Amino acid sequence: MPSEAHVRDRILTALPGATVEVTDYTGGGDHFRAVVESGNFAGLSRVEQHKLVYRALNGDMGDHSIHALALTTRIPTKETST
Repeated sequence: MPSEAHVRDRILTALPGATVEVTDYTGGGDHFRAVVESGNFAGLSRVEQHKLVYRALNGDMGDHSIHALALTTRIPTKETST
């Protein structure tokens, strides 16, 4: 079963520089929640953003090691200080 670290590392390998938070929300190693923030998502639809992440996890999703992934994707915003 994949670990949170494994899922995070796979996403970071595909999307270098991303901010990735992964939680195993059932404790069984097959249901994860991930929040991924990446500049690579700029200009992409939400579906296209999710496809990038799913591609990164293809081996784990394809062999059903990961049964479910609740995914939130975000594009980084620049905070302006005054």
